[in-house]
Amino acid sequence: MAALRRTLHVVTLAAGACRALAGSLASSCLADRSLWDKLHADTRLGSVPTFDWFFGYEEAQGLLLPLLQEARAACPLRVLDVGCGTSSLCTGLYTKCPRPVHVLGVDFSPVAVAHMKSLLEGGEGQTPLFPGHPASRLHFMQADAQNLEPVASSGSFQLVLDKGTWDAVARGGRPGAYQLLSECLRVLSPQGTLIQFSDEDPDVRLPCLEQGSPGWTVTVQELGPFKGITYFAYLVQGSH
Repeated sequence: MAALRRTLHVVTLAAGACRALAGSLASSCLADRSLWDKLHADTRLGSVPTFDWFFGYEEAQGLLLPLLQEARAACPLRVLDVGCGTSSLCTGLYTKCPRPVHVLGVDFSPVAVAHMKSLLEGGEGQTPLFPGHPASRLHFMQADAQNLEPVASSGSFQLVLDKGTWDAVARGGRPGAYQLLSECLRVLSPQGTLIQFSDEDPDVRLPCLEQGSPGWTVTVQELGPFKGITYFAYLVQGSH
């Protein structure tokens, strides 16, 4: 969570907001949608089309692409990014993955979703995004990651990504974080993989995932360091 608090502080200042607001963001409940609406609205004032907690697609692709290549499923593979925000994770998979993928990014902030839809379509003076494979697709929808029933049926995705979303939801209480995990596993194929990216220590995160994922295999891989911070990829996998 230290990296997430530092990210909130830096991005708020970069958007031209005052130091007092940066401090209030860092100390607020990160499960509050109004916080993220404000944050995403502020970051849109900057010059970069996407903003990433922790790290972006470039740093994650060494883990993601081999998983997609090895997945035993009908093409195209379906990928869900929960709490996608304005991250480059979805856009990077769509534009750079050589294998056909159908990527869905969901976020409960309508500000973030509107921004990403505009980025995809070439709004706000941007060039439209083009897929790395002709059959690839990318969509963004507003949805609560703790209740994915309106957007995703059970077992419908081969890969589910959570980059910092558990970290934010857990600030509102562990029951919410476990509900998030339950929904991610519900929409995940029995042969699929859920990846949680975080800077939280394995001694803390692994017992939570093992408790909340009975019947699934939980492992961890170290990533980085990126800008001096070591991160972890927590993999929750079914039978392969």
